[in-house]
Formats: sequence, C-alpha cells, structure tokens
Amino acid sequence: MHAFDVLGDPVRRRILELLAEGEHTSGAVVDVIAAEFGISQPAVSMQLRVLRESGFATVRAEGTRRIYAIDAGPLAEVDAWLGRFRSFWEQRLDALDTEIRRGRREGR
Repeated sequence: MHAFDVLGDPVRRRILELLAEGEHTSGAVVDVIAAEFGISQPAVSMQLRVLRESGFATVRAEGTRRIYAIDAGPLAEVDAWLGRFRSFWEQRLDALDTEIRRGRREGR
C-alpha cells in the first residue's frame, strides 16, 4: 500500500498522531480512537494492522499487552515527495516571519 493511501484515512492519521507522542498499548489506542470516531475495537485493530503491515508502526509483545510505536521510515517517503513542493510555502512563511518581526519592532 502506498504511503498516501495509508495516510488518506483519518483514523490511521489519528493513530499515527497518538504514536508520535510515544508508545501506546493497543488498548490505549482503542480507547482514544473508539471515543473519537465511534468505531469498534475490531475496527481499530484492523487500522493498527494496516499501519503495521505498511511499515508505519511496529508492535512488540510485553506480557499480554501489545505495545505500538511509530516507524518513521515510510514518513521519509512522504517527506521526500513533499520536498518538491516545500519551496512554495517556505517563501510565504519566511515573508510572514519578516512581517511579524517588523511589527514587533514598530510596536516598541
């Protein structure tokens, strides 16, 4: 599955946001996602499996618990693709920064 196909699903994006904060047990992920999206435990487990099989997440057993973590490898592919477009918004952000700094100086 292509990285953008994986990231195209809002549930999977939210799971990745959680994992970006640090490791989470599958139960903790299910609790958050079920509350936010109103989906069942099996549906969340399916999304975790997609993330794992596509390389976006890793899992390790710790007793009876499954601990999920983000794997940044596939995100490098996304970053490389976005790199071709980065100049379009970096110029604008630099200009905004200049205007903000100018406004601060004039406000003193």
